[in-house]
Parts: sequence; structure tokens; C-alpha cells
Amino acid sequence: MAKATLPAPVPTDPVELLATPLARSGLAAGALLRRAGIRLGFYTVRDLLFHLPRRYDDLREMRKLGDLVWVEDGTVVSARVRVADMRVEPTFRRRVQRTIARLEDETGSVDATWFGRRFIERRLHVGGEVVVSGRVKHFGRRLTFDNPEFQTVGGDEAEVLHAGRIVPVYPLTAGLTAARLRTAIREALDRAGHAYPEYLPVPILLEEGLVPIVRAVEEAHYPESFEGRDAALRRLAFDELLALQLGMVARRRQRIRDAAPVVDVDDASDAGIRTSLTNALSARIGRTVELTPDQAAAMSAIRDDIALATPMLRLLQGDVGSGKTAVAGYALAATARAGLQGALLAPTDLLARQHLETIGGLLEGLGLGVTLLTGSLPADTKAKAADALRSGQAAVVVGTHALIQESVAFRDLGLVVIDEQQRFGVDQRAQLEAKAGGRSPHVLLMTATPIPRTLGQLFYADLDVSDLRTPPAGRVPIRTGIRRPSELDGTWQKVREEAAAGHRTFVVVPLIEESGDESDGSVAAESEAIRLTTLLAPLRVGLVHGRIKPAERDAEMTRFRDGDLDVLVGTTVVEVGVDVPAATMMIVEGADRFGLAQLHQLRGRVGRGSIGSFCVLVSDSADEVAQARLKAVAELRDGFELAERDFELRREGDVLGVAQSGLPRLRVASLQDAAHRKLAVRARAHAEMLLDADGRLEPPRPALAAELESGWLRRVAAAEPASGV
Repeated sequence: MAKATLPAPVPTDPVELLATPLARSGLAAGALLRRAGIRLGFYTVRDLLFHLPRRYDDLREMRKLGDLVWVEDGTVVSARVRVADMRVEPTFRRRVQRTIARLEDETGSVDATWFGRRFIERRLHVGGEVVVSGRVKHFGRRLTFDNPEFQTVGGDEAEVLHAGRIVPVYPLTAGLTAARLRTAIREALDRAGHAYPEYLPVPILLEEGLVPIVRAVEEAHYPESFEGRDAALRRLAFDELLALQLGMVARRRQRIRDAAPVVDVDDASDAGIRTSLTNALSARIGRTVELTPDQAAAMSAIRDDIALATPMLRLLQGDVGSGKTAVAGYALAATARAGLQGALLAPTDLLARQHLETIGGLLEGLGLGVTLLTGSLPADTKAKAADALRSGQAAVVVGTHALIQESVAFRDLGLVVIDEQQRFGVDQRAQLEAKAGGRSPHVLLMTATPIPRTLGQLFYADLDVSDLRTPPAGRVPIRTGIRRPSELDGTWQKVREEAAAGHRTFVVVPLIEESGDESDGSVAAESEAIRLTTLLAPLRVGLVHGRIKPAERDAEMTRFRDGDLDVLVGTTVVEVGVDVPAATMMIVEGADRFGLAQLHQLRGRVGRGSIGSFCVLVSDSADEVAQARLKAVAELRDGFELAERDFELRREGDVLGVAQSGLPRLRVASLQDAAHRKLAVRARAHAEMLLDADGRLEPPRPALAAELESGWLRRVAAAEPASGV
């Protein structure tokens, strides 16, 4: 007979309890919390303590019931009362009942009503004393509380959690009630929160005026005052920012100590590469072009960077069409001429193939070929490409995630170029860099989503940054307008006129298929393509979206580029990878559902030549912020200015800009808060002082190291900002 396995004993030491999984914590709601934690992201008692409220309700104002007749309808008040009567009544809605309690004190009485909450009658008992908090409603001369919060009380006022105080309101999930979660967090605070180890050095606490971590953890959940809450959240925001800055500084210092191949580009070679690139660009466009001042400066900076034995880490950011590919071509050419290999990593098969064409054309005059390696290639073609990389025959390769597969090896990788770098995680970038054979390659990161200056100052201080702000010569500004769906007759007529002139139109929609919810205002690509085929007949309408096989999608885009289609309907797959100089109109339906950076990049799909082009943003949203964002796109043509406006307009909790920039999601700190931005700067200064030249804590600080490794800060410390450092 198998011997039964005894459950692990519940830790009695508070510090040990912090690291204990919730199911073995001995908390009254441990099993329920374990299930909820899978969805909400808490697994241990320590995690539970940092499942912070999303807001706080001020339910402190205690009133006598006799005074409520003078209270304005809808005012939130609290009262300590006795339950005089209880009854349950049916309602007009099937299976929904309402529970009514008659509440009294020495000055009067009031009814409290709950709909569909049958557990109320099990928790309230006639004669019992409760603290109740809710909105007062007047029905003639009768008063009522509508669905109020309440808690039964005895003689211990400190045990009141749900009413009559500043009450925390948490993110919840199915099966976990607010009252149950508050009670569980209170129990965790009582059993372990009071012993939370202080991990910040005392000098930092004093210099920054921060409250101790024990107090911060307590008052982040159950503050006695809003001043106490603010002090607690300021401490936690600083800790979060410090963890992020420590990770960035450590990775930067570790990286610059690595050896990188020296790529010495002499003046003659530099001039030859630039001349060849401008000749290729001129031949492609059909007229003589020169490098913009920003492109020339970026190439010079890269030349200086790769001449050092320290690995380059440079961010190249600029609008769609600002010339980033030419700069990347310079870096790849210089590396290949030095006998090393260069790899360009793209996020999609479509964009990789676009780079194969453009980079290949740029380097052809230098006698350099470009190899393609993507997951969609036939097996024998992939095998040949992998052999060419392994032998060194392929000096320049363009590919997707297929480049980072374990089976892919390089003979001598010297440069890694990451396009749309915010779409890659640190592990993916590290896997490609690790193929340099024991040393660090030079790294050039590229993005068409400029980072707001405020974010850059805080989170990109370790990066060398080159901005391409000067548009190529001859580029005609794109006229941008906002229209309601009912105002598009003139727009569709303009599409017909452009088609008659040999020009083409993009129509971008937010969804692939109908959602079944007409209220969301979304338009599906497939149904819109069918509608426009009829509306715009005899114009030829094509369709692309992410669920179409890459080969079919590429074929459709090729037809559009070559003029076999007049209109291309698609989702945001057209955001990158499609270069159609004859495209002069971009129509974005449901434009309020897109981010500003997306809208700006979509707009950049047209106006690629010297022909006047148009962008129409279609939206019927009445939301003021949505309209302000669309107006910003219409008014601003500079992606850098637009990034700043996006940051200003972004509402709290909206992660659009941060998510697109690749920055980690902050849980406490808010980059829209000027005070928190100052905290980030100060946290950076402390991180510089806490780490030695190798990126290690010096002197060793076991408590801080433990918190970074296994505490609530671990996700922030492990998160990778877009800089990749």
C-alpha cells in the first residue's frame, strides 16, 4: 500500500511565509486565491501583498440616520446601525430577487436594498450591528441605501474593512469577491506584512524621504488617510523605478565589458559605400537624390561606433520613409567589407522579403549579395541558406525568427540589425547576439515609432540614439483629413479619380471578421472588400490580412504594387513591408481604434514618391480624447512631435504608447506624473551608485538582491526596456 504524502506544514516564520505558495499558506481563502491568482498574477503570499488596489473609495464620513433626510441624493455616506428586519422579495426579472434590510439607530431608520445577492441574508442577522456605506437615495419621504457595502462589527473597530473607512477596490476575477479578497489581504498583512524585510539602504530612505517598506505595504492597502496612502505609493513607485534602472545599468555595464570585432572603415571605403548607396537610391526612385543630413550623421556615428572594440548599441529612429534602410545598408556593407557577417532581423516574413529587395538593391553596386532566411521558405532553400551562413559565403542575411533557431550558425557574425525592435523580446535578441561566437556583435536597433522625449530621457539614457527627422528631398506632405462614415461619398469619388490617373488606394480596417457586436463600430476586412468591390466597380479590389497564407498575401500585394489592383483592403499587415510609390490614398476606417503611432505609420504607406497624397481617418467616435488624438494626427506630420502629443493625450491606464515603445508595464509608477518622472531620474542616479563596473551590487546587499530576485520587483527587474540593455 502506497504511503500517503503528508502536506507541507504551514510556515510559522513570517518572512518564510512571504515566499509560501497561497495554497500552502494557511490563509483562510488559500485555495480560492490560488485559482484566482493564476488569472490575476499572484502566486505567493508576497505576491498577494502587492496585488494593489486600482482605486480607493472614501467611506469615512459617519452619519446618523436622522441626518440623512438633508443629504443630497447620490451622496456616499457611512453609518453604524442595527439590523431591525430582513426580507427577500421577487422582482420583475426572472430568478432575480432583492434583499431588503431595515436599518436603525437612535435617530431614525432606513432601508438597504441589494439585488440578486442572496448571500446577504446569510451574512446579516436581525439584531446584529453593522457599519454600512453607500449612496443615499430619496423616494419621496423614504430613504434607502442602494447596494451598499457593509460589514458586521463587534467591539473591535480596527477589524472594519469594507465600510466606514478608506476602502481599497482591487482588480478581481470570476469567483473572487471584493470582500473575500480584502479579508485575505488583511490576514496576509497581519501574519507576514509586519515582518517584510527592509531592502533599501538607510541612506537612500533618508535622502528620498521614503517610508519604511512595512508601512508602505500596510498603507497601500488600508491607509488611515490619503496622505498615508500617497506616501506608501510613492515608496513603491520609487522601488519599481529603481528596480528597472538597476536592470538597465547592470546590463549596460556588463555589455560594454564584452569584446566586439573592430570594423575599421577608412575614408576611401566610407566614401565608396555612400556613393554606391546614393546611386542605388537614385536609380530606384528615378531621379538624383542625396543623403539627408540626418542620414549622413547617423552613418558617421555608426562608423565611429564599429571602429571600437566595445560593442555598439545604437537606436536609429525615424518616420516611415525617413531613410533608415539606407543607414542600415551602410552598416551592413561596412561590416561585410571587413570580412564579417551582418544579419538583419525583421518581425514578419513580409517585411523580411521587403528588406531582401531593398537592401539587395542598395548593396548590389558594392558586389554584395543578400541571403533570405525565413520560416516560410521551402526546406531545401532554408538548408542552403543555413549552409551559406555557416561557411561564411553569405555575408549579409535578412530573416525573421528563423535566424535565432538553434540550428542556425554563423561563421563570423559582426553586426546585428533589429528592425521594428520593439516587437522583439530581450531573449530573442540575445539568442541572435549569442551566435557571434563568444564575443558581442555590434547592434543597431531601428524603429519607425519615435519614442517620446520624456520617456527617452528616463529609459534610453544608456543608448546612443540617432534621429532621422529630415524627410527625403522631394517628398510631398500628405494631406490628412477626418471624416464620419456618412461623409465618404466625396472620398470614394476621389479614389475613382486617383485610379483613373494610375494611382492606387489602401483601405485599412481594424478587424478581419465581423465580431458579432455591431456596437463596437468595427469594420471587417473581408466584408468591406466585398462591399467596395460593388461600390467602386469596375475598380479592381484586393484583400490582405494576417490569416491569409504568406505566399497568397505576398502575391496580392505584388498585384497591387504592379498595378493589377486599384484598391487594397487590409488590416495593419500593410503597416510595414509594402512600398508602393504609386499609392496616393490611405483610408483608415474605425481610426479611433488605432494608436497614434499606428496611424502615422499607416499614413506613411502613401506619399512615397513626389505625387500629392491623401490620408482619410474615418471615425464616428464622440469620445473627446479619441477626437483629440485624431486631430493630432491630422495636424502633425512629424512623428517625433506626434509621439510627444500621444504621450500628453494618453489617459491613465492606457498602455498604447508604452506598449508600442517596448517599455515594461509599470504597476505603481506613472510616467504621466511629473513627480514620478523626477523619481525615475533620482532612481537612476542611485542605481549608478549601487552597482560596480561589472553591474553587480557593491557592497553586496543581500536584502535588495533577494527582493530583486524573488520579490514583487522581480518582474520589473527582469523586464526589458526597448533599448535592449
